[in-house]
Amino acid sequence: MTARTPPRLPAKIDPLVRAFLAAPGAAQAALDTYSSPAHLVFPQVFAENLGRLRAVLDRGMPYRICYAHKVNHSRAFARTAERAGIAIDVASRAELAGALGAGFDPSRVEVTGPKGEGFLRDLIGTGVTVNADNIWELTRIADLAEAGARVPVLVRLSGFAGTPVSRFGIPLRQVDEVFEVLTARRDRIAFRGFAFHIDSGEPGERLRAVEACLELTERAYAHGLAPTVIDIGGGFRQVFTDDADAFDAYVLALRESLLGRGEPMAWGGNTFGFHLDGGAVHGTPVFHKYANTVPADRMLADLLDAGLDAHGGRSFAQLAAENLLEVWLEPGKALVDHAGITLARVEFVKETADGSVLVNLDISRDTVTPADQEVMVDPLLLPENPHANSGATGVFLAGRLCLERDLITNHKVWFAQRPQSGDIVAFPNTAAYHMDLSAARASMHTLPPKLAVVHRPGKSAGPGGFEICHDAEYEPENLAVPRPSSPEWHGVR
Repeated sequence: MTARTPPRLPAKIDPLVRAFLAAPGAAQAALDTYSSPAHLVFPQVFAENLGRLRAVLDRGMPYRICYAHKVNHSRAFARTAERAGIAIDVASRAELAGALGAGFDPSRVEVTGPKGEGFLRDLIGTGVTVNADNIWELTRIADLAEAGARVPVLVRLSGFAGTPVSRFGIPLRQVDEVFEVLTARRDRIAFRGFAFHIDSGEPGERLRAVEACLELTERAYAHGLAPTVIDIGGGFRQVFTDDADAFDAYVLALRESLLGRGEPMAWGGNTFGFHLDGGAVHGTPVFHKYANTVPADRMLADLLDAGLDAHGGRSFAQLAAENLLEVWLEPGKALVDHAGITLARVEFVKETADGSVLVNLDISRDTVTPADQEVMVDPLLLPENPHANSGATGVFLAGRLCLERDLITNHKVWFAQRPQSGDIVAFPNTAAYHMDLSAARASMHTLPPKLAVVHRPGKSAGPGGFEICHDAEYEPENLAVPRPSSPEWHGVR
């Protein structure tokens, strides 16, 4: 009788990162030198992601890429973005300080998100572009600015047809008030254009937002304003899975297990956002983003190439080029996709009263995933003794906090062999929010160090030709960064 192949969730891993993990002793040396656990970032992968977005945008229109700093605290990523000549999007005083410290001139800084009185006062007169979230911000900018010292401003909109209600942006129904402020205070506000951000994988939602912004840009011209920018925000998806069919098969097995069929695959009655009713599983799971298979560059290309009915079927990119409208975007996840991993050591392995196998790591859940999510790609086991093959083993990964809820995986993970104390577990693709968003110092544990990893073959590097340093010490001087192929346009690329 053939043994059933355990369900797996193979992760998509960048070849450079895979080479690091495969290099004998590389991961071990990183933890031995800098301590376990540790977050590792790969600036070269960031640069490759940037190159792919630039290749899509290089189609005869002006554009500006603003790296969304909030996605990761890494200075190495910020320095790579600065050296590449793009702009940066910040959402707090600390992020602004980090951007300026990484070398960004204020003219290459955009400030987004909700901003209170104190933060607005700090921004006035600095030369940064302020993306106004609401009418109060817009009027306060005008009140705080000195006459003649015009503050560069984008106006963020929301409430587009067919999109969910958002807590951010100015509703379209209030746009007349926006025009009143912009026209009355034009001596203090340098209106650059309209902005939006839609965190959705549905292309139609973004396209409707683009159409609305184009229409409002025409209305702005009629008010004597001269906007030159349409900011399409971020929200471009990541691709986590390396095998969509395997992902679907795992989710099917998980759903069956929730109904009591087959091997139990969930810890403690967790349903992952599903609900059970009438002998069936319903709803959308909390891990739905892991099912995406459309890369960011394709999402962006589809948006730029989409024909607009109100403009004779011409594409968004054509209209931007013909009207010298600069397309701004604020990718974060798309730029750091596959550019970071987290390493942790196995402390011990135990069995619970129901026979479940727990692998306890020297890390907690909040340092590898946002608290409300479940990481639905398989971590990699780097065993100290790769020859101690005990056969495929289904386990739950447990964190180091003395809290019942500190389960790193509430779903069962299968490894090719049973983990042992001292083995290393590598969590792939953790650079986008996973490292920093929910990280806490519970039980007075220190946060994992963040390390920058660069491949420099043929030089005095470590195992596999990889050099590692503290993230704060990384400088990209010797790092080849892809450059755009088309001529430079006005503004930042």
